[in-house]
Formats: sequence, C-alpha cells, structure tokens
Amino acid sequence: MAISQELLDILACPKCKGDIYLNDTEDGLICNKCKLLYEIKDDIPIMLIDEAKPIEV
Repeated sequence: MAISQELLDILACPKCKGDIYLNDTEDGLICNKCKLLYEIKDDIPIMLIDEAKPIEV
C-alpha cells in the first residue's frame, strides 16, 4: 500500500514547512529547499528532522 495522494497533498517539510514530493523509488519524501530525504518505512513517512538524510539535488 502506497502513500495516498491525499496525504501527500497535506504533508509539508517539518523543517521549513515547504513542499515535499515522493521520490522516484517511492521510498521517501524529498524537500528540495532543505535538501533532505524523509524515509518511508512500512508505508509510514518518518517526518523527524533528526532522522532525515541529506541529499544532493
């Protein structure tokens, strides 16, 4: 079961409150502004700043 579009529409980056989007492999949410990846584990997005992984955009 994937993350619903309805949930994606209301989620925001917890650090900057900006837009996030599903990555290509659909296993994480990306914030381009903060350059962070929030992983999705067991269909639950882990929206903790300390758990986010830095990415190159």
